[in-house]
Amino acid sequence: MLTVDWQPERMTAVVRTVVRGRARWARRLVDAVLRAYPRAPADRPRELCRFLTNRGGIPRTRVRRRLMTPTRVVRMRWGAPPINDLAELAAFLGVDGDALDWFADRREINRQARDEKLRHFRYAWLPHRLIEAPKPRLRTMQRRLLDRILSRVPVHDSVHGFVPGRGTHTFARAHAGQAVLISLDLRAFFSSITAARIYGLFRGIGYPEPVAHALTALTTTRTPARVLRAAPDPHLAALLRQPHLPQGAPTSPALANLCAFRLDRRLSGLAGRFGLTYGRYADDLAFSGTLDSTGIARLVTLAGQITGEEGFRIHPGKTRVRRQSQRQSLTGLVVNAHPAASRKDYDTLRAILHNAAVHGLAAANRDNHPDFAAHLAGRVAWMSHHHPSRAAKLHQLLARTAGDQPRGPSSVSNSRSS
Repeated sequence: MLTVDWQPERMTAVVRTVVRGRARWARRLVDAVLRAYPRAPADRPRELCRFLTNRGGIPRTRVRRRLMTPTRVVRMRWGAPPINDLAELAAFLGVDGDALDWFADRREINRQARDEKLRHFRYAWLPHRLIEAPKPRLRTMQRRLLDRILSRVPVHDSVHGFVPGRGTHTFARAHAGQAVLISLDLRAFFSSITAARIYGLFRGIGYPEPVAHALTALTTTRTPARVLRAAPDPHLAALLRQPHLPQGAPTSPALANLCAFRLDRRLSGLAGRFGLTYGRYADDLAFSGTLDSTGIARLVTLAGQITGEEGFRIHPGKTRVRRQSQRQSLTGLVVNAHPAASRKDYDTLRAILHNAAVHGLAAANRDNHPDFAAHLAGRVAWMSHHHPSRAAKLHQLLARTAGDQPRGPSSVSNSRSS
């Protein structure tokens, strides 16, 4: 049917050309299809196939001729680039069809391979989470998908993590100076997001079924059994055993934000019912405002129910309620008055900078950062945000760590006095 114009006469005629016999039922079938699909579902042939398969009253028949047509985009959303079929997807990613099939890993070679060279990911266990980092070629393809497709799809206004122009400070600023701050943590945030949800997202953007399946395969993975043996708990292992978002892929944060859109919308509405402000930074949820103890308990219960209905879980041991008389913090920033790093963190960074200035960057790099100078510059920028006095002192210390030669105590005496 998809090989001809979406008109009843043409569709009936083509049905009769591909089956044996007169097919008296062909027009009834076409009329049913047209009622269900006023427009040709050229982007979803599998869905149309399921519809035809589930139709009753059609006798069993033999196909004598097969007609094929490529899938094509029907409607794209948010200005994402149209990709009609797998050939166009391969060209979009700068690879050939065989390479696309290899990286999509439809035969699950990555999961079953014992040879590290055949795997698309490198694995590293951290406490309570697994880092699954794609190797360079797959990472390059994922980066292109992020830059050209996912960056065009809007996220909820309450989301601050992994969104250009937003970050930890904008997240914290929305909750600064409030009477009560309630923070919750999503358990196994990335690995809770299944391949089925990613496929639904790409279909929602407008990509045809085969393209959406391939995009899903390029951005999700199943963790090999040998890696799962080191899982800290059975629940996490069960999530990682299924196709999921890998924590460590450049596409995963954006995909997670988009898949959590309904969660954010519902929790934002819940906050509005209580007169509170809601925000999310990755797996950190925050509500702030004025609320009594009974209201807090009710809010936490309802937030847990909504989170479960949306396919996520609240970590039971990481729910925090802090009032103005206590230290309120989010993403490492104290928010009792305005977002600022704690004095302890500030003093620790000053000590590290002083040590680097006296003894050299290599001696001060106790955690073996691959680019310690860039790491320190990032820490200084983060610590200095909207804090001019700290900024001046930290940048002065940072300037004295330039190079990799020890300076000697006398050359950094001013930094101590600051």
